[in-house]
Amino acid sequence: MSEKVLITTTESIAGYQTVETFGEVFGLTTRSRNVISSFGQSVKTLVGGEIKGYTKLQDTARDEAIDRLKTAAAKLGANAVVMMRFDSSSGTIGDSVTAYGTAVKIEKVGD
Repeated sequence: MSEKVLITTTESIAGYQTVETFGEVFGLTTRSRNVISSFGQSVKTLVGGEIKGYTKLQDTARDEAIDRLKTAAAKLGANAVVMMRFDSSSGTIGDSVTAYGTAVKIEKVGD
């Protein structure tokens, strides 16, 4: 990931002003575990506790969705995404994660 895109969950960024708005952008991914790992994690549900394999899967999916969001924003000419949010779902094929927000161009105030 070579693009320098600032991601924030807020509408404004302290010390910067929005000079152009490009619109909504998305980063999507769906990830699955292998069959052996999924079986092992299913056994874990019988005794309770954190299912570390799925936690790792969620972390990986979230990071990949953010990277894709940054790439989508950079392709539009944006250097930031404001109001970033996540949407996720789990199913039999794996975990789907969507990162989305508004792509903008920001400039430091006073420059």
